[in-house]
Amino acid sequence: MRREFSAGLVLVRRMRGRSWVAGVRPRGKPDGTWALPKGLIDEGERAAATALREGFEETGVRPRLDSKLGDVRYVYTWKGERVFKVVSFFLARAASGRIGRLPPGMEAEVAEAKWLPLADAPRLLAYKGEREMAEKALEKLAEDAL
Repeated sequence: MRREFSAGLVLVRRMRGRSWVAGVRPRGKPDGTWALPKGLIDEGERAAATALREGFEETGVRPRLDSKLGDVRYVYTWKGERVFKVVSFFLARAASGRIGRLPPGMEAEVAEAKWLPLADAPRLLAYKGEREMAEKALEKLAEDAL
């Protein structure tokens, strides 16, 4: 079975007294299909570096790494071949930039990027593992506030 390794972010910021998370709608997915920014780890690249790169490329916001949240593991089929995939997720804070102002060429991958209420992310995100990572981010931010 082929293996694939990716990394992504739960990219958060505080606005109007609430925590928000950067959500992306992948190109070709229907309206309301929200995911977290993520992508394949390039050869020789560390997972955290991939997460930061993908976070910026897919949202237009420069992230500042906070901590690792965990890994999501699953199997999918691509062109008749089963693939075992591991996606490492990190918590990051928005450092600069504007959401949706994507670097040139990213419109081929991302149809839309916007801030979603972090408290609603466990029901708004389309994928189970990403919803779990949003819940972990909520817990971590609550602990940090104590």
